[in-house]
Amino acid sequence: MTDRQVFEVEPLGHVVGGRIEPTDDYWGGTEAVIRLDSARFTPEATRGLEEFSHLEVVFRFHLTDPADLHLGARRPRDNPDWPEVGIFGHRNMRRLNWLGVSRCRLLKVDGLDLHVAELDAVAGTPVLDVKPWFVDFGPRGDVRQAAWTTEMLGDYFAEPAEG
Repeated sequence: MTDRQVFEVEPLGHVVGGRIEPTDDYWGGTEAVIRLDSARFTPEATRGLEEFSHLEVVFRFHLTDPADLHLGARRPRDNPDWPEVGIFGHRNMRRLNWLGVSRCRLLKVDGLDLHVAELDAVAGTPVLDVKPWFVDFGPRGDVRQAAWTTEMLGDYFAEPAEG
């Protein structure tokens, strides 16, 4: 029995500045602003946020081609050296609801502008939710992950080479 429900969500803001094209790596040093919707929020909505070093951001992969949805297994980044992994073993943009989750550094709060670093979302990205990162919500117990992920993400938060 399938109990499918449809939910409607509205962006609470958008990413301004930063990267303009999504890429697989080199998000280190990337700075952007999450600009919250001033028609719905006042600066009171961000009160106290400056006390936190990191944010958890939920956003929509708005540049993804809907025809590029892969519900089954495939190789990460199409690398033949890595195993086939099902859709729920990936963290990429090819997702049923096109949702991304990122933990980024909060640099500054300026009214409704949240200045962040290492947010792996591009300019124009609709932001669906912003939450402060609580250390207490971090992983409990031993953490494990597939070996291929460490190889794949070796340059993910590296800074781009000059040139």
